[in-house]
Amino acid sequence: MRQMATYDLMETFRNTNQWLGATARTMASYPAFAAIPNPMIGWMAAWGEVTERTFERMVVKPDWGIRTVTCNDGRDHVVEPTTVVEKAFGDLVHFEVVGRPPKERKVLLVAPMSGHYATLLRSTAVSLLPDCELYVTDWKNARDIPVSEGKFDIEDYTLYLMDYMRALGPDTNVIAVCQPAPLTLAATAYLAELEPAAQPRTMTLIGGPIDPNATPTDVTDFGHRVTMGQLEETMIQRVGYKYAGVGRSVYPGLLQLASFMSMNAERHSKAFSEQILRVCRGEASDHDAHNRFYDEYLAVMDMTAEFYLSTVERIFKNGEIASNSFTVNGHKVDIGKITDVAVMTVEGANDDISAPGQCVAALDLCTGLPDSKKGQHLEPGAGHYGIFAGRSWRNNIRPLVLDFIDRNSNAPRKAANSNAA
Repeated sequence: MRQMATYDLMETFRNTNQWLGATARTMASYPAFAAIPNPMIGWMAAWGEVTERTFERMVVKPDWGIRTVTCNDGRDHVVEPTTVVEKAFGDLVHFEVVGRPPKERKVLLVAPMSGHYATLLRSTAVSLLPDCELYVTDWKNARDIPVSEGKFDIEDYTLYLMDYMRALGPDTNVIAVCQPAPLTLAATAYLAELEPAAQPRTMTLIGGPIDPNATPTDVTDFGHRVTMGQLEETMIQRVGYKYAGVGRSVYPGLLQLASFMSMNAERHSKAFSEQILRVCRGEASDHDAHNRFYDEYLAVMDMTAEFYLSTVERIFKNGEIASNSFTVNGHKVDIGKITDVAVMTVEGANDDISAPGQCVAALDLCTGLPDSKKGQHLEPGAGHYGIFAGRSWRNNIRPLVLDFIDRNSNAPRKAANSNAA
């Protein structure tokens, strides 16, 4: 009950601040105040508008907002997200481009489950849609999943990825961004051993912690510094009575957001202060740079406690992927079983979350894969976000990834196996 009370206390704090913002904005718009030439009235309205929007979007899942895409025929085609595989903790969504013949490149974009929704990859999806038949893993907020659905840890996550790959077939090209990179590697290796015909054609791992100890960062230092008991005591709470997942143990999204923002508190404080002034001067809009960024950044989701704790313990502390000792349902997954899935890694030279060296370690683990089916790229000057969104992704990395897919999509698998032998 104490943990449920804490969860509800955080929600109460958020709800109260949203209400205060709405109240301030409404009071400042009272017609009688228009006769009072006091700049504080305008400032109060601006503060209320920014505050209400800030705390309101913390509990709302952002919309994909992908309405149309311009194709090679020069026409805008309507995009319709369609659920292909529906599961308790995450769906497989297909972005169907209406009126366009299916593209040869079938891409599965594996979104991270690290506090934000899959919509964090919106710009990545938009950049791939004109050239690919795109599928995305759309993970669900743990607070909305009843306890009756059971647990969900990194082994379950791996099994989900295997089910998605089976559903899409062997001509799939997987792109995993950040957190799911090690588990995508494990899922592919597991399929290589159990169901070789279900393996994807190519696998691109972007900024993922395959071997977190290869290049230590603040994230890895934190993982080693705290004990699992400390994490469970300080980070894990039970969902309150407001949501369908009442009683489920989670790492709350609001708590994650507090951690995110505390790392750059001064920068965030300055950004909101400047936004209030812009609103006060009438220079802000619904889709200005501030709102575009924070609409996504502030929208956080709860993770199941078992997923968060098993990620820290098994990926970061024990390094089970890095040491090729990861197990699923008691079965040891051998990454060396990957023999004909082309693997490419992408890293950012200025990445302070998954530093250079952590992701490229995947290539050394693929001992059964010939060098001709391996690729790697280090993007100069790019940070963590830049390697899957923004200018570095659009201009440099995306063309390389598509070229890697094209070079390996039609390669006969028997030839690849014989070369490995």
